Amino acid sequence: MYKSLLLSVLFLFIGVTVSAQENPVVKKDTLINKTKPVIEPIRPQKVDTLKKPAYINPGKIAGRRAVLSSLMLPGLGQIRNGVTVYRLAKVAGLYTGFTLLTISFIDNSKNYKLFYNEIVYRRDPAHLGEKSPDFPYNNMDEQGLITAKDLFRRNKEVIIFSYIGLYLLNVVEAYIDARLKYFNVDDIGMKLSPGLINTEYMYGYNNVTPGIKLTVRF
Repeated sequence: MYKSLLLSVLFLFIGVTVSAQENPVVKKDTLINKTKPVIEPIRPQKVDTLKKPAYINPGKIAGRRAVLSSLMLPGLGQIRNGVTVYRLAKVAGLYTGFTLLTISFIDNSKNYKLFYNEIVYRRDPAHLGEKSPDFPYNNMDEQGLITAKDLFRRNKEVIIFSYIGLYLLNVVEAYIDARLKYFNVDDIGMKLSPGLINTEYMYGYNNVTPGIKLTVRF
């Protein structure tokens, strides 16, 4: 009997011990089984087609183009603005002005050298007091020669500044012509309305004169 009781207690102890044991947890190697990063595809951005495009001023673009063309070749800006009789006449007048300035510059340079060489000839010790036989104005004294020489030199300087002024006028005119080409005259409005004008202040009262009020709208 004791032997049977002892065996029952032994089996009960073994059963409790087995049930109390925990299953071991196997940890995974994090260095080997790394999860790969998920790369999301790039989604194209939606373009809002309802937005209005940016305003482009054609007159401003045409003005810049006319300026660059006129700087490269005088008259080219006017031609690129559109071939018309009026623009062709302006280009013809422009080159006529350049031609006249060139002829005048050549003539003044020739006379300047003529009088300058005569002054040098008369001041040369070998011909002191003598006049050049080829000089057409032998009746002029040395002071007159100096005055004429300075006059022709000043004329040459004026012609050079005239060249620059005509060149810049060509650029400015081409720019204004290009801007006015895209200028809408219909956007200008005028309104006449009666009004009152305060002329003076006397005895505490304003002296009012009737007049007409002009309003210009761009």
